[in-house]
Amino acid sequence: MPQALSTQLNRIAEMARRHPNFQFGTLAHLINAEAMEKAFRSLQKNAAAGVDGVTAEEYGKDLNTNLTNLHERMKQGRYRAQPLRRVYIEKEDGKQRPLSIPALEDKIAQKAVTSILEQIYEADFLPCSFGYRPGRGAHDALDAIQRSLVFGGFNYVLDADIKNYFGTIVRNELMQMLQRRVTDKDLLQLIGKWINCGVVDDGQFLMDENGVYQGSVISPILANVYLHEVLDAWIERDVKPRMRGTIALFRYADDILLCFQHLEDAERVHDVLIKRLARFGLELSPEKTKLIEFGPKALLQAEQQGKGTETFNFLGFTHVCSRTRKGKFTVKVRTMSKRLGRALKKVGAWCRDNRHWSVKDQCSHLCLVLRGHYNYYGRISNFRALNKFYRGVKRLWHKWLSRRHRGNSMPWDTYISLLKRYPLLTPYIVKKW
Repeated sequence: MPQALSTQLNRIAEMARRHPNFQFGTLAHLINAEAMEKAFRSLQKNAAAGVDGVTAEEYGKDLNTNLTNLHERMKQGRYRAQPLRRVYIEKEDGKQRPLSIPALEDKIAQKAVTSILEQIYEADFLPCSFGYRPGRGAHDALDAIQRSLVFGGFNYVLDADIKNYFGTIVRNELMQMLQRRVTDKDLLQLIGKWINCGVVDDGQFLMDENGVYQGSVISPILANVYLHEVLDAWIERDVKPRMRGTIALFRYADDILLCFQHLEDAERVHDVLIKRLARFGLELSPEKTKLIEFGPKALLQAEQQGKGTETFNFLGFTHVCSRTRKGKFTVKVRTMSKRLGRALKKVGAWCRDNRHWSVKDQCSHLCLVLRGHYNYYGRISNFRALNKFYRGVKRLWHKWLSRRHRGNSMPWDTYISLLKRYPLLTPYIVKKW
């Protein structure tokens, strides 16, 4: 009787943990019918369709037949990756971020392969990496950063961002990195198809020399493999032993934070980091990279001079040197002003476009928005920013309710009475120290 997929994946994970240099040569057989169905079930069913226009709902009407057909084509080498559909979303700086949407069958196949790669690389990835990893997330990174800055004796922070990271990964280098752990030709061939399939942008087919497509299911783990080799392992293996004092790395995808005890270490690493990244086709974003003094010494000096300390932004939060009620050094966070403004702008646009919905339905939707905001930004020192968002939503809802009927603006007293019947969700803290 064939072993269950979960059992086989667990064996791979155990092998990867026990043998850091082992190369996996037989993996493609794990992309079976069970893996395909599991991959399909895990996908978001309301996600946008790819170039072929096939939705999960349509595909699921005859799921077994469709998955069997996909599996046979992959086994026989007849599977072809379709080009991705390019869309654009607005970034915080007003620029457009390109996202590439795979066809549904490509998503299913990529998810099945990602599940295999995760078993191998979770044994290799270091604790400093938090993005796109099972069981780890942004709040784990924020917790680790706060602990290190408060108790680690650090005095300087290098906040770095890689310019167009997903789009500048050198594909040949990436494939060589993968081959250090994975030698299964069929699996490597699949990955090669997905990173070289091209995109359709406004009806035009485009092919890039380098990069992995942001939006593809397989791209996050490939991006992590690349920076694990380029940055994480390099810092641990080559940089830390050469430092005068202690340093710590925190990485969430391509957002990088390095903490240092001594300024000379920080300056040396900043200079050599630029050269290290350039060797692998990567470049730091000058406008998003800065070295600042941050820690107990910086706060004490600022207090003596009667001024504030420098701050840095990471994962949507502005980090600030502060003190507890007992006068001890601590790090507090608040929602980045750009993130707060963007969130309120989005709420205002929704209220404008949907102001003729029933008041009950509008209230339900806005409470969902508020809950999502609180669940991410609800950290112990951020209540003031949460309350600012809540008051902003309340003000915007009143503004657009007042415009439901021309010439009949809703008095504030009437609105307050309406809120008693349809209350908006008030701020709450999710993540404590």
